Amino acid sequence: MGDVYIQGVDMIRFGRFPDRSLTSLGAEAALLALDDAGLNMGDIQAAWCGNLGQAGGMVGQRILQEIGQTGIPVVNVANACATGATAFREAWMGVKAGLYDVVLAVGVEQMGRGLLGGAGGSKGISKEGLLGSGIMPCVFAEAGVEHTRSYGTTFEQFAQVSVKNHHHSTMNSKAMYQKETPLEDVMGAEMISYPNTKLMCSVNVDGAAAAVLVSEKKARELGSGRAVKVRASALTSDPYSDRDLVMPDINTCTRNAAAVAYEMAGVGPDDLDLVELHDCFATAEILHYENLGLCKDGDAGRLIDEGETALGGRIPVNVSGGLLSKGHPLGATGIANIYEVSTHLRGEAGARQVEGARLGLTHVIGLGSACAIHVLEKPA
Repeated sequence: MGDVYIQGVDMIRFGRFPDRSLTSLGAEAALLALDDAGLNMGDIQAAWCGNLGQAGGMVGQRILQEIGQTGIPVVNVANACATGATAFREAWMGVKAGLYDVVLAVGVEQMGRGLLGGAGGSKGISKEGLLGSGIMPCVFAEAGVEHTRSYGTTFEQFAQVSVKNHHHSTMNSKAMYQKETPLEDVMGAEMISYPNTKLMCSVNVDGAAAAVLVSEKKARELGSGRAVKVRASALTSDPYSDRDLVMPDINTCTRNAAAVAYEMAGVGPDDLDLVELHDCFATAEILHYENLGLCKDGDAGRLIDEGETALGGRIPVNVSGGLLSKGHPLGATGIANIYEVSTHLRGEAGARQVEGARLGLTHVIGLGSACAIHVLEKPA
């Protein structure tokens, strides 16, 4: 089996588009990725579409109705916050297996307002309000407080994640927000669930991103010199636990996926040059430094204090601005992360470019559970 390459990848600017349809957003991203690849729908042999919230499904087919129906197989994917990354992985598998030479992966979402999670449609007595809260800000607040209990991580250290990511966003024209948020503003913002203030929570936005993946043979044939190699693709779910956990485990799934991805890529965390991880909340980014092996357990607070994860630091994290600034359209996030890392590996990130970037990692996790990790390598 040969290697798989990202021949084209792009995303629309994330934002609020109440006057546009879901499929028009996905179609725009798909056409951008095709243009980036120098290909058209007539070249695509199969497509995967990630979307979580659209009733009725078949979003992929509806996108092709706008950009070209050629009779190819279309698969629709839903996998919590890992939806887009899962669509990308399924497309990667189609090429890796030798079934196709050129495929398309699209992730798209239009988000409502308000908090994610909660009791949902459960029957009987819900744990919500009895044993804690299943609303996502509360889940990740609890995880942050547990990290504080174990390692002494401070409110200020969590808040510094938001300061860093909002600063990075000022250099990203495709982020929803592009503004500085000084530490005092972050810490003084409306408290959503301690220690996460409003400026430490990801943004519900509309968005779409897409990628064109090709076989090694096709990449050589096209010969553009911009094809990013997919060194590893890993997808995990939570392992069995003999305890009925009151709160979700947001660590194990990522740690297991990271182990698989590093082994598949033949690299370790010290080999990475940049990371786009799932900063759905500021507390989550701190925990994932450790879950991804960027530092030892208990050392994440030091990383943020010493600027190691900022642009220009040892291992820049979320140079796009992350979900805290760029926004978090659930179905699109995974491919948007892949776009960001690919842009750096191509040396095309402009003011936010991570100089000399050769290897990058993308990470998304959806509680419920799913974690997808990809390791990408600079074009030869």
